[in-house]
Amino acid sequence: MVGLLLLLPLLLLLPLLLKLDLWPQLRWLPADLAFAVRALRCKRALRARARAAASADPQSPDSGCSLAWRLAQLARQRSAHTFLIHGARRFSYAEAERASNRAARAFLRARDWTGGGEEGAPGPRDAAAGSGQMLAERREDAAASGGPAAPTLAPGATVALLLPASPEFLWLWFGLAKAGLCTAFVPTALRREPLLHCLRSCGARALVLAPELLESLEPDLPALRAMGLHLWTAGPVTHLAGTSDLLAEVAAQVDEPVPGYLSAPQNIMDTCLYIFTSGTTGATVVLKSKFSASQFWEDCQKHRVTVFQYIGELCRYLVNQPPNKAEHDHKVRLAVGSGLRSDTWERFVRRFGPLQVLETYGLTEGNVATFNYTGQQGAVGRASWLYKHIFPFSLIRYDVMTGEPIRNAQGCCVATSPGEPGLLVAPVSQQSPFLGYAGAPELAQGKLLKDVFWPGDIFFNTGDLLVCDEQGFLRFHDRTGDTFRWKGENVATTEVAEVFEALDFLQEVNIYGVTVPGQEGRAGMAALVLRPLQALDLAQLYVHVSENLPPYAQPRFLRLKESLATTETFKQQKVRMANEGFDPSVLSDPLYVLDQDVGAYLPLTPARYSALLTGDLRI
Repeated sequence: MVGLLLLLPLLLLLPLLLKLDLWPQLRWLPADLAFAVRALRCKRALRARARAAASADPQSPDSGCSLAWRLAQLARQRSAHTFLIHGARRFSYAEAERASNRAARAFLRARDWTGGGEEGAPGPRDAAAGSGQMLAERREDAAASGGPAAPTLAPGATVALLLPASPEFLWLWFGLAKAGLCTAFVPTALRREPLLHCLRSCGARALVLAPELLESLEPDLPALRAMGLHLWTAGPVTHLAGTSDLLAEVAAQVDEPVPGYLSAPQNIMDTCLYIFTSGTTGATVVLKSKFSASQFWEDCQKHRVTVFQYIGELCRYLVNQPPNKAEHDHKVRLAVGSGLRSDTWERFVRRFGPLQVLETYGLTEGNVATFNYTGQQGAVGRASWLYKHIFPFSLIRYDVMTGEPIRNAQGCCVATSPGEPGLLVAPVSQQSPFLGYAGAPELAQGKLLKDVFWPGDIFFNTGDLLVCDEQGFLRFHDRTGDTFRWKGENVATTEVAEVFEALDFLQEVNIYGVTVPGQEGRAGMAALVLRPLQALDLAQLYVHVSENLPPYAQPRFLRLKESLATTETFKQQKVRMANEGFDPSVLSDPLYVLDQDVGAYLPLTPARYSALLTGDLRI
């Protein structure tokens, strides 16, 4: 009925629209309409679920529309159905529910929760009533055994997980949600200051570590303890004092459900999760600790996978693999993700199809997302008026040299024309808020644009340039400012520059991204100016960079210069430097490349440059 009501006025206006040469847009009207109807139905269903959860008994696991509530619901509806496959291990929804209940009770002990609480308790930020006797007994036991003191976690406190992909990772995450605690996903590659920065930003009160990461984390342990963090390990360790085995504590708990009010959000602004950069639907999830391009299709065939999630790099890795039988005998019907370049898309579908690709665009912190629901190759979505009515956004003209939107004589931004790259922005409202970043409030200021189209309006700045073609299809063009994307991760040039500037033989540093033929995204490049009477110590530089930056953020190229040019406002000229590239036959400056097999920065000779272009030199 909703679809017919929307379609009727369009049919009446059809003759006029055809005269206005709007057929390129109209030919996609059925697909636009169908997606709009599905989106409205989904929105209505979510509201109904939220109302049902809000009206449930607060003491039951059915209350509170949250991640914990959804898992409990699916465990009743599909208790025997396989939820997770990890190697040779399989877990049903009921087993996932019980495992996360035990994890929740272990974390609730750290909250000094004794099972009390008033009927109708409003949410996870309110401490449950309790005598505290249980926590006191635990502290006495810890003191008597010489073990670490039991942590005290307030409702809503943040616990960081520094763990590889595993079932235990999921049980702890779900358990934290059920216990009314926030979770922070910390990339396992982070060490030193980047790691500490993440933990400070989210205000973590405890950290769960994988035992296999302890050796590389040993230099960081004093700083972690100085932050007042309680350290748990996800498994036994014998050589590290001041830690406790969280999995042993979890195993000692009963698996009974916990009250739903503990995890019920008070409002949309409640923090559920911190992600340092990516619900459960009722499907079976296949989880692998580490991605393997050579085993991917065999895994899909073995587990009868029908849908997988990708980033652009993943698909390129797959098409670059030698052929194997499993790539044709699979059951995959749909690939969902973002960052799939048009040329890789065509090769991917031709080789591994028939299958559908659903390319999307979005940001974890953003208030706008697009979906390529038509399957148009190379597009990330559509800018139809129907879609923009439900999820409003605009493309505005942007000056890549100044890094600012272009404004007219009235001080307002200017919308782009079809085929013209523009900055993607979305209005901030109660329906589509911008929730900001963890840490200092000023971090969010640069992401908000004011007086975009009308005095007083506020828009979220995605920092991405997109192009809308004559048919209304959106295509990703590039990233703006001081951030580029490499190996599926966002790299902030300012953070990389801070690491380089800690080296005493460097005077100036300019970090930017360069396009590498055959590679997704942009590889990091550092232009360096030495201090007077100092020499470039490549060995020290490599050790410093590898210890202080995750692999994806380590610059692949170095360029040694006598000075760095700036703009009239004393900003580094990143765009010009990026356009100059890294070809040794074009640039006279000394150039170096990161050889990952050797583990060193080596001179970028014409021979190495050729090897890089042919793929023989791995970066």
